[in-house]
Amino acid sequence: MVVLYRDFLKIDLRRQDLGVSGFKDAVLQGQKLKELYGDLFQKLRTELRIRHYSLRTEHAYESWVRRFLSFHEGEPMENLGSSKIKAYLDYLAETREVSASTQNQALNVIVFLYEQVLKGDPGEFADFVRAKRPRRLPVVLTREEVEMLLDELSGVKQLMAGLLYGSGLRLMECLRLRVQDIDFKMHQIMVRDGKGQKDRVTILPERYKKSLQGQLKYARSLYSQDMSEGTAGVYIWPALARKYPTASKEWKWQYVFPSSRLSVDPRSRLVRRHHLHENTIQKAVKTAAEKAGIPKRVNCYALRHSFATHLLEGGYDIRTVQELLGHADVSTTMIYTHVLNKPGLAVKSPADF
Repeated sequence: MVVLYRDFLKIDLRRQDLGVSGFKDAVLQGQKLKELYGDLFQKLRTELRIRHYSLRTEHAYESWVRRFLSFHEGEPMENLGSSKIKAYLDYLAETREVSASTQNQALNVIVFLYEQVLKGDPGEFADFVRAKRPRRLPVVLTREEVEMLLDELSGVKQLMAGLLYGSGLRLMECLRLRVQDIDFKMHQIMVRDGKGQKDRVTILPERYKKSLQGQLKYARSLYSQDMSEGTAGVYIWPALARKYPTASKEWKWQYVFPSSRLSVDPRSRLVRRHHLHENTIQKAVKTAAEKAGIPKRVNCYALRHSFATHLLEGGYDIRTVQELLGHADVSTTMIYTHVLNKPGLAVKSPADF
């Protein structure tokens, strides 16, 4: 069975929020934007692909540009100067009350549109209303809570959650693991093309070696089935595909966690077997936390946060933890020192004297 990806060029509004008539109007508006700014969107995609941005980033940029153009009701681009940009950013902060990170994302996309796509100057609009950015500490589970959570999971979902915690992987890093990234002899996992397009090495938990070997056997059976049926092979980066035309059909490039169904590549339109969808593990972790009765806001990232915090609690150097997490700056890793039982000096509460 082949599953088609959602058409990300449609207006990104939900039917249940708009009603039937409102949804139809939104779709018509999206079609109008495509007619008016079709060349602009094509140039945007070209600039993003030249820079090797991911498909997710491409969709996010297109979405923000659509919202910006929709806000100004299809005005010509030459009329959309700095005052128009400021008006949209103010609208996001004051009317929509978006978070600071969302507003910053919109700002970055608009600046990219003007500077890199239109090759122009967006002008001065530094006095727009900025949304306040709260400083929040990460959600960290105790070791007992981690075990309770994992006990509520089984099979491949337990294995993936175990790697998020045991190796400190980001969600998509786990899902995108290839066969050649697992080194059982060296007890390590190679994370390729991680956040910021950086590679790094992290630890392979001894606890999950047997389960991981079983998962590879399952992946091998799907791979053999696909090869016998002439499936196009797994996705690899275009430049690498040109250099090694047969690499996508080699076993070492297959995903460790393949989907049970084939899907259509949204760019090449080739039918391939992609990795599992992130919702698979996200929903499983949330449900497991509820069943385990953990009174915290538990998600996949909480497992990565717990990995870092528990290593620091175990006495490991913060630079080592930084390397394992793939942080560019140690200041990012420092946030985990704020959630330790005894941050900094072993300070004792005066109530316990």
